[in-house]
Amino acid sequence: MKKLLAIVLALVLVISLVACNTEGDTSDTTEDVVKVALLLNGTLGDKSFFDSADSGLSMAKAEFGDDIEVMTVEMSNDDTKWMPTLYDYCDDGTWDVIIVGTWQMVEPVQEVAALYPDQKFFLFDSAATYDDGANSNVYSILFKQNEVSFLAGALAAEMSETGIIGFLGGMEGPVINDFLLGYIQGAKYVNDDIKVVISFIGNFYDSATGKDLALAQYQQNGVDIGFNVAGSGGLGQIDAAVEVGKFAIGVDSDQALLLGEPAASFIPTSAMKNVDNTIFSAIEMVMDGTITYGISEAFGLNEGGVGIADNDKYKELVSQEIRDSIVALESDIIDGTIIVDTAFGKTTEEIQAIRDTVK
Repeated sequence: MKKLLAIVLALVLVISLVACNTEGDTSDTTEDVVKVALLLNGTLGDKSFFDSADSGLSMAKAEFGDDIEVMTVEMSNDDTKWMPTLYDYCDDGTWDVIIVGTWQMVEPVQEVAALYPDQKFFLFDSAATYDDGANSNVYSILFKQNEVSFLAGALAAEMSETGIIGFLGGMEGPVINDFLLGYIQGAKYVNDDIKVVISFIGNFYDSATGKDLALAQYQQNGVDIGFNVAGSGGLGQIDAAVEVGKFAIGVDSDQALLLGEPAASFIPTSAMKNVDNTIFSAIEMVMDGTITYGISEAFGLNEGGVGIADNDKYKELVSQEIRDSIVALESDIIDGTIIVDTAFGKTTEEIQAIRDTVK
């Protein structure tokens, strides 16, 4: 009898220990949570590019709730911090996907992708090199910004009364030059004699310099509508437009909507690059298991990756005739009637030759 009682007590103890261990074990509830980190080589608050990328993570969190953990890290404009931060997040080993963007992060992500083959990466607004099976753990998201900037150039030429329009870029590079060539082509499509005053800040964050350069375009060069492609530095052009009563086309996001008045009354439209939607779509593919790494995909007008902001200010500030013209041009680009030029694959000399046609 005593022996039987001892066995029963032992069994009760074992069951109790198992129950306690089960109650304290949360591994089953955390293993399925997808962790995504967005590492920005800049800061939030640009009301355009980086804010749009961050919005893509917010969309994913709203859609997938507790099944996903997201984090946005502002690595600042100090490029000496980018690589160490990228290594830190790779070393952590808990992130299912690490997201970086822009041409400035191509070499860093390719370096760590080779050293951390099990880590998955998204690279947006530029593409990794996939020769000989390299970067098979990187999914690249490209945008056909030349298509939407063609429309921006056409609109600027249509609205300009002086025949002189402006372009304010951050730094010269393949993507910014792609914007520029599309803008020039669209403007010349409308007015072959159009002049384009081109300025570069030298970075994507110095809005004070951006404002000075834009003021010079408006006040000294006769520009009456400009186009900013300079991240938060481009906010300086919008400030300048408000100050002198001229127009500035927004970029990447619907800047009239984001900035509100008084800026919105001087932003007839924005050349949107839908970074938020494409990042969300890529995360959605991760969640449902359909993502393919080791490839790049490009999103243009036809794919909804880029587009003109069609808001109340667009209808207020742009005539119906010009808006109809932009719709027709968009259709022609989508069906291939108009082939928009691109900076990719062109030499510096070839790009300069195109710039010289609008001096």
